[in-house]
Amino acid sequence: MATKGKSISNLSKKIFVLDTSVILYDHDAVNNFHEHDVAIPIQVLEELDNFKSGNDTRNFEARSFIRLIDETSKQKLISDWISLKSPDSGKFRVVLNEKPLRVDAEEVYGKGKTDHKILNAALSLKEEHPDKKVVLVSKDICLRLKAKALNLNAEDYETGKIKNVDELYAGKTEIANFPVEIIEKVKKETFIDTTELTLPPKNGNHFYVLKNKRKTANVFYNNSLKTISSVSTDAIFKIKPKNIEQAFAIHALLDPEIKLVSIQGNAGTGKTLLALASALEQRKNFRQIYVTRPIVSLSNKDIGFLPGDAKAKTDPFMAPIWDNLRFIKEQFIGDDKMSEKIDELINTEKIAIAPLAFIRGRTLTKIFFIIDEAQNLTPHEVKTIISRAGEHTKIVFTGDIYQIDTPYLDSESNGLSYLIENAKNHPLYAHITLQKGERSELANLANELL
Repeated sequence: MATKGKSISNLSKKIFVLDTSVILYDHDAVNNFHEHDVAIPIQVLEELDNFKSGNDTRNFEARSFIRLIDETSKQKLISDWISLKSPDSGKFRVVLNEKPLRVDAEEVYGKGKTDHKILNAALSLKEEHPDKKVVLVSKDICLRLKAKALNLNAEDYETGKIKNVDELYAGKTEIANFPVEIIEKVKKETFIDTTELTLPPKNGNHFYVLKNKRKTANVFYNNSLKTISSVSTDAIFKIKPKNIEQAFAIHALLDPEIKLVSIQGNAGTGKTLLALASALEQRKNFRQIYVTRPIVSLSNKDIGFLPGDAKAKTDPFMAPIWDNLRFIKEQFIGDDKMSEKIDELINTEKIAIAPLAFIRGRTLTKIFFIIDEAQNLTPHEVKTIISRAGEHTKIVFTGDIYQIDTPYLDSESNGLSYLIENAKNHPLYAHITLQKGERSELANLANELL
């Protein structure tokens, strides 16, 4: 399988055949198979040609891969095996329209479909190289199943995948029978040195619920300072946390030393609302509040087929963010001055709400940047967003890793899971998983029973 960092030189060399879904997920995928050879069917290049125009992340991945192959091949023919740049890597080639002699996927599954031509390319390589194991690598489950039905090895692309999503970092630990004197001390002092405390060892920032019978202290552990401090349950911008996990989220969102925050949870747990309220509470500290979400096209159609201008096309996708902002505004009914202030922030674009594709090229300096529905991003997209952060910028990712609408992503391979797993020990990062739904009892029923 395609995993980074593990040497497998003791095994016989393999040939991995990549389909379009892998390239659009990670344009650098050809370099992640160590000493094994990598091939792509000519149909993949044809599909990438259709993706090369546009501002969506898939378009950037397609263009990056095309440039990568162009630089790798130089004056060589890519229909022949050529060496990849890394000295430890295998070779690369494009497989032309070759039909296998024994099993023809187009005869079995039907003619004319690109997927079946990709299967034939892999089958022809299997016949051409009987001494090597040929493996089709695809993010498309159905294509993998079709391959296996033809006695062709098939695997998911696993670079960036989380091994056990059920054990994904949650950001919070509850400790029972904690010394009462420490619980009392936390409530009186701003910071307490943890050097002599019996806290479970952590390599990053973390939240704790310290309990001893009826006494409780909710604290934040700062890994850089090695201290714990009490977490407030006060309201921000008239939004009061309804449970301690929400209070933990607000604490991370308000902490100026934490530049990167992720909030994971089911629908109705308050992720977007808390992020928006925290941004408005700190509006004077940032040049702009930017709220965005990836657009997941309807029925695999681009938003271009929708009527109207850009705003009309994207407003349906942005509706949940506007709903949360409207809810915050409703908390100030009777306070005309604050209601007018919120309207002014929107009209002057101090608060800007737009699809993720529309922010490409912008400089993220002194911006409170909220990315909603981050589970629909790939790991590479998350990395790209964070890498654009300038001075005094705070980035917040919210989402539900079990509610994914993007084809070829799942709870293990999406960008939000990847971020939580890989950033959990960084001193600039904090995470909290929200468990309890606060939308309504009826909404909770759906999450728990259906």
